[in-house]
Amino acid sequence: MDSTKTTKKTKRVDPPKKNEPDTTNIRKLKLLITVVNRNKTEFYMDYLTSFDVNLQTAVAAQGTATSETLYMLGLEDSDKSVIFSVIREDMETEILQGLDDKFSSLKKGKGIAFTVPMTSVIGVAIYRFLSNNRK
Repeated sequence: MDSTKTTKKTKRVDPPKKNEPDTTNIRKLKLLITVVNRNKTEFYMDYLTSFDVNLQTAVAAQGTATSETLYMLGLEDSDKSVIFSVIREDMETEILQGLDDKFSSLKKGKGIAFTVPMTSVIGVAIYRFLSNNRK
């Protein structure tokens, strides 16, 4: 009779030493760029803050469409704001879906949003602040 024994190997994870950084909670960061009507800037910045976004800045912008084109598209003005926000990659889908819902449901709340990956950040303290991971 042939009996086979199945053994399960478990991988041992040692806690980080005092001088080594804890890499278990490292999450990649992305730069979220959102373009909205200028009068909705505060609303969208407040909305993004609800996703634990710690760093945002808004810049006034001007659209390039002519007044005839704006009239044909049913748009009133070309005064825009560009919001730059640093977000965690694990929150990207939730944030973009939430913005898409707001863009389609708010009156005069149209906009566009996209992300750009960030490849590095200088300093552990800065990373912890941007990722909202201060432990």
